[in-house]
Amino acid sequence: MSVIRPTAETERAVVVVPAGTTCADAVTAAKLPRNGPNAIVVVRDPSGALRDLDWTPDSDVEVEAVALSSEDGLTVLRHSTAHVLAQAVQQLWPEARLGIGPPIENGFYYDFDVERPFQPEDLERVEQRMKEIIKSGQRFCRREFPDREAARAELAKEPYKLELVDLKGDVDAAEAMEVGGSDLTIYDNLDARTGDVCWSDLCRGPHLPSTRLIPAFKLLRNAAAYWRGSEKNPQLQRIYGTAWPTRDELKSHLAALEEAAKRDHRRIGEELDLFAFNKEIGRGLPLWLPNGAIIRDELEDWARKTERKLGYKRVVTPHITQEDLYYLSGHLPYYAEDLYAPIDIDGEKYYLKPMNCPHHHMVYKARPHSYRDLPYKVAEYGTVYRFERSGQLHGMMRTRGFSQNDAHIYCTADQAKDQFLEVMRMHADYYRTLGISDFYMVLALRDSANKDKYHDDEQMWEDAERITREAMEESDIPFQIDLGGAAHYGPKVDFMIRAVTGKEFAASTNQVDLYTPQRFGLTYHDSDGTEKPVVVIHRAPLGSHERFTAYLTEHFAGAFPVWLAPEQVRIIPIVEELTDYAEEVRDMLLDADVRADVDAGDGRLNAKVRAAVTRKIPLVVVVGRREAEQRTVTVRDRSGEETPMSLEKFVAHVTGLIRTKSLDGAGHIRPLSKA
Repeated sequence: MSVIRPTAETERAVVVVPAGTTCADAVTAAKLPRNGPNAIVVVRDPSGALRDLDWTPDSDVEVEAVALSSEDGLTVLRHSTAHVLAQAVQQLWPEARLGIGPPIENGFYYDFDVERPFQPEDLERVEQRMKEIIKSGQRFCRREFPDREAARAELAKEPYKLELVDLKGDVDAAEAMEVGGSDLTIYDNLDARTGDVCWSDLCRGPHLPSTRLIPAFKLLRNAAAYWRGSEKNPQLQRIYGTAWPTRDELKSHLAALEEAAKRDHRRIGEELDLFAFNKEIGRGLPLWLPNGAIIRDELEDWARKTERKLGYKRVVTPHITQEDLYYLSGHLPYYAEDLYAPIDIDGEKYYLKPMNCPHHHMVYKARPHSYRDLPYKVAEYGTVYRFERSGQLHGMMRTRGFSQNDAHIYCTADQAKDQFLEVMRMHADYYRTLGISDFYMVLALRDSANKDKYHDDEQMWEDAERITREAMEESDIPFQIDLGGAAHYGPKVDFMIRAVTGKEFAASTNQVDLYTPQRFGLTYHDSDGTEKPVVVIHRAPLGSHERFTAYLTEHFAGAFPVWLAPEQVRIIPIVEELTDYAEEVRDMLLDADVRADVDAGDGRLNAKVRAAVTRKIPLVVVVGRREAEQRTVTVRDRSGEETPMSLEKFVAHVTGLIRTKSLDGAGHIRPLSKA
């Protein structure tokens, strides 16, 4: 046994495992760590699959050692902790039936069917029992069922697990339920001293060698969740948790979660009266309150002015459409589950619009076009509707009705690269203006090993990928490759931005599309008199109003820069007789198109200032007798600093902050660490 390719990073070490020898023995012989954050917890076999350390190959193989602190190691750690959670719950509530318990970003969860919802004190009991299980050093041991009937017999008391056994024939569904693979496998937790089975769970694994390798975890919360994400199924209780290789990383992550909770757009949106949801209107259908509508209007006005300079033309399209358009676009029948149910009108079926693309294509087709017209750019903040599952709804981040910063560029093949490059630079300009510096692109390409997912025009794929990649490389914006993530009709580019809490956020999807023009018959007359298909570029740099406003609310923690703030200036007279001067200041600001108001109500000055600060108003103006006599103001910004200035200078100062979209005093902070 030997290390073939040792490196400074133990998680990248490659180990030879002789036939009939466990990977654990090979790792020990290679003197690789077995404890601590760099402990080797699983290996990657030559096929790329992760294997438990007790895997014994039939022939000599080279495997890659995977450390606990690596991305794959973290996944295994969190999956194993989820199983300890399930074991603890069933030991405390033997009647609990098991759902699924997968690892997720930064943590894990497990679903349970129990008689009553879990309470905070229940989670404390579960966490304590988990610590006891971890300390006991139980071993995770993989076991294969000989056939489906054997699995059904052993899992007879677990109805949800029985359903998963039956899903084994449905590969996609099985993968989603964490029981994929060619074999039906179960993991036994064995007593470290006696080897007796303490608990078992249907799972594809892999897992840690021992519960002792779970160094730091925390249960976070519980919530209701429908089985398999469908409201037609029973509602289960889901417990969320997180696990990390060290206590310091856990502490850092919990601090990030605390910061994220403070910045949660749902809480801030309620406090600042930005938006609301109403059960009589329907789930996932937001109401924009006056303050939120101001932010929405400011973003849309900014986009409109930017697009006008770049030659876009504004259009408006209907909210409902006859079904034939969606057969032409391909949304029917393939995406029918994502659409609202059709509306019958005079014997014809109409659908609420799920996206703007088909309508913009029809705008293009409404008139003939020459090469002299191109590029032809149409833009719309078009409202669309998609039937998101109830379990997927999340405030304004995931809604069923939203308005997109959508546009489509119709151009020649020779123009496509430069037009797509312009789109990428538009994204970068928007983000940098908002103080968003941590962003990159993901280029989703087709997987040549699975071409059945995509259309079969090879030349079209090559051209689309070439145009897209050349533009991305020239943009100087960093990007990554996602092999297999392409749409069925072409490659796509996602812009990813990192929130201040460390969470990554998909801001927009953009595409060079050579396939749809042929499907819709989108052509132009070229200089030689021939009719040729256009290239379509899909772009939406600010995404949807709903999602982007939610992101910005968290980015700025509700302390929006002056140009975006619903109320930009609050004027407070020290005494009632100065109200006339306060209103004069307000009127001058209103005439300069500044959003300002006067607080002339009862109450002490300090209380009024605190109220303005709580409402996150960026500029608070206090006027006393001296200010009224000298026609000045005393301005308090978010730092708490107070500055006297003339009335005229103050108006010029505020309008300058707005005109330049200054971030002075905005509430964003540097991103926290990933942990």
